[in-house]
Amino acid sequence: MPTIELTHASFGTYIEKDGITLVDFWAEWCGPCKMFGPIFETASDKYPEITFGKVDTEAEQQLAGEAGISSIPTLMVFRDGILLYNNPGAIPAEALDEIISAVQGLNMDEVRAEVAKQMEESKNQKSN
Repeated sequence: MPTIELTHASFGTYIEKDGITLVDFWAEWCGPCKMFGPIFETASDKYPEITFGKVDTEAEQQLAGEAGISSIPTLMVFRDGILLYNNPGAIPAEALDEIISAVQGLNMDEVRAEVAKQMEESKNQKSN
């Protein structure tokens, strides 16, 4: 499945949906982005059941700011609307495969329970 260009208007739709979505934040002038781009594209063909999106940080500066992007490329991985991975830097194909396999193997009921627990703890800390 080819990668999708994500914009401020479409970003939420793709990251909040069920399933896995990988997002590559990049820019044309970025050398490491140019190295990682073909790896990301190849993975999008290898994993057609996964959504692969790209955000051009030059064209989507507001979105990049809201996402807290301070270095590119940055890879974010979402599953069922939950951010599971968020790291800058170009990675080799083998590492991307490992990240995808790890995300595919997660028990999302356990992840959702952990997220709910963390939110409750955060809420309790704020009220103290």
